[in-house]
Amino acid sequence: MPENEVNTDQIIRQDWKVEEVEALFALPFADLMYRAQTVHRANFDPNAVQISTLLSIKTGGCAEDCGYCPQSAHHESAVKAEPIMPLDKVLESAAEAKDSGASRFCMGAAWRNLKDRDLERVVDMVSGVKDMGLETCVTLGMLEEHQAKRLKEAGLDYYNHNLDTSPEYYGNIISTRTYQDRLDTLSYVRDADINVCSGGIVGMGEERKDRAGLLISLANMPSQPESVPINLLVQVEGTPLNGIENLDAFEFVRTIAVTRIIMPNSFVRLSAGREFMSDELQSMSFLAGANSIFYGDKLLTTDNPDTNHDQELFERLDIKPLVEKHSSAA
Repeated sequence: MPENEVNTDQIIRQDWKVEEVEALFALPFADLMYRAQTVHRANFDPNAVQISTLLSIKTGGCAEDCGYCPQSAHHESAVKAEPIMPLDKVLESAAEAKDSGASRFCMGAAWRNLKDRDLERVVDMVSGVKDMGLETCVTLGMLEEHQAKRLKEAGLDYYNHNLDTSPEYYGNIISTRTYQDRLDTLSYVRDADINVCSGGIVGMGEERKDRAGLLISLANMPSQPESVPINLLVQVEGTPLNGIENLDAFEFVRTIAVTRIIMPNSFVRLSAGREFMSDELQSMSFLAGANSIFYGDKLLTTDNPDTNHDQELFERLDIKPLVEKHSSAA
């Protein structure tokens, strides 16, 4: 195939090689954007974005030592441990999210792993949110096989468990959980017939080859994740990664574009870091194939653009909220 010709076949590849993905990253920017936008239009409505809301149902005190996370008990950040939220407060937040236009409600708990003693409390939350007509998503740390099956029975639609970075760079960020631990949890989720939401964080001091390695780990799974959040590191005082050099904005957009090309049927979500992105950077990311965001002024413990600002940006770009997964592309 000629270098600038775009393959819009609906074949999902799960045999990506490092040199292929690095070659995509290295394309002239305009060529890369053209390829990503063409693939995006072949699979999604290019003027629609899926909207989710994220609520921290249990904040702080996590036993993991993730270098980016202010909720880790290993770091001296301002986030203090709090107990799990009561059911009525969670459902109240879900109702507010629905009224604001969210179609998916995500609940996150700062746990190393889900304990059986907390399982039924989370099940009640999932069932309650599902009854409101919202898609449900949780991120609770590592899971066991029977827990994944119980969450499926409760009506869980998505489970989020990020790989964070490449296997090679992972040890620079986390020491309390292995890469294989993460893959095992995702395997249990997939076996339980729950949609997988898995992505990573960029701007943690990694090199381009590590961003390629992360995307390859996701794309080459037995089934590609239905949702791929791409987080831009939010530097928080008291965490080991505070003060690290910021990632170049165009490199971030390249990461979004490559994600779209090699995972053409996945939602690609702009997640953490949007608070520090200009409207122009977010717009370029949508052009590169991002088609999902989190609404609301908080992402667990870090700031997020407020809902009104997002709505104003959508109006300026003629973007509408996406409800159905795949709309016919124009």
